[in-house]
Amino acid sequence: MGVKQPAERSNANGGAPVDTLLDRFIRYVKVETTAVEETKDYPSSPGQLELGRLLTDELKALRLESVSMDEHGIVMGTIPGNVPGAPTIAWFAHMDTSPEFTAKNVKPIVHKNYDGKDITLPGDPSRIIRVSETEGMAELKGKTLISTDGTTLLGADDKSGVAVIMTAAAHLMAHPEIKRGPIRVVYTCDEEVGRGTDKLDLGKINAVVGYTLDGDAEAGLENETWSADVAVVTITGKNIHPGYAKGRMINAIRLAAQFVDRLPWHRLAPETTENRDGFLHPYVIEGGVPETRIRVLLRSFVTAELAQQAKILHSIADTIMAEHPGAKITIEVKEQYRNMIEYLAKDPRAVKLAEQAIRNAGLKPHFKSIRGGTDGSRLSEKGLPTPNLSVGMYNFHSPLEFACLEQMESAVKILIELAQLWGREK
Repeated sequence: MGVKQPAERSNANGGAPVDTLLDRFIRYVKVETTAVEETKDYPSSPGQLELGRLLTDELKALRLESVSMDEHGIVMGTIPGNVPGAPTIAWFAHMDTSPEFTAKNVKPIVHKNYDGKDITLPGDPSRIIRVSETEGMAELKGKTLISTDGTTLLGADDKSGVAVIMTAAAHLMAHPEIKRGPIRVVYTCDEEVGRGTDKLDLGKINAVVGYTLDGDAEAGLENETWSADVAVVTITGKNIHPGYAKGRMINAIRLAAQFVDRLPWHRLAPETTENRDGFLHPYVIEGGVPETRIRVLLRSFVTAELAQQAKILHSIADTIMAEHPGAKITIEVKEQYRNMIEYLAKDPRAVKLAEQAIRNAGLKPHFKSIRGGTDGSRLSEKGLPTPNLSVGMYNFHSPLEFACLEQMESAVKILIELAQLWGREK
């Protein structure tokens, strides 16, 4: 198995270097864009503005129309249509990466002609991408994979989508003979912390449907997502010098441990659920003896079940407060996004034409219910039907994350087919 950095760009005609999909992807993942949950800033991190400026320059160099980056860091441009009366569609990808693992100083490694075996990551040899633990990895033998050295996540979620859209835009701009309607290219911020659409102006986008490029593997068409809330559990105790604490100290850390232990892990945890089962997922715990906070994700495909999950949290809190008089536990639940499937019925063409585009690209579409969410969840809820398409990412949100170049290339082909199909609509 060859492992090396991407080759120098070249042009078969001996002219200026050609910017390839791989070039773009490597360039984008090297910009740290980790989203920050505990801030009111938008975007939540300066790296998103840095990447936004880079993408703005690239869209301008491709000669898209009306290219801009607004005060919120959102980048937008338009691939002009050449079919009068054809509807406008939009392609979305988010620039931020998950806060669940560091993305500082990403060192991408390109594995050409992948040999089908486990991949040991050289920056931390204890981290191994195992074929037995990664669905679909065995089928990637002979393809080109991109991982990190194991010390960071890669950021394929969603810089695969960012690169796929840029490459499809470059192809369409270079081939004016391809018939299509106008296409809005939109790069968003802070999707990973549930704020990806907060500052989007749908009137300015002015599209009939959208597509997020934010899915795993190849040829996936995701038309259903979680409904999602997040709960912040704040436990207030009482701090006393530990040498004189008997009968006086209330240790919020200890109560937080009890709270987590009483969550129904055997039936409502990510570790024990699959398919359409929802869960409660404590993913951050921080604080000290006087106060400790736990962040818990609430997830279900049935929106009404989120209220039932919240009741479980309140019940645990009430029990612990009864057992430890003087302790105080508050729970704040915030809505994040809702299942997109009920909103996609507004324009069935959003899914129908995506399915046909995948077939036209020579692939078999795989309909999926996402055990996660995308900006498309909120966009659909706001009135813009927006299913999600695959872009070849795997093991996202972790240092074992990787992407498949050939599957990203397939996503580019699907977008070009999709552009042509919408060019025939009215």
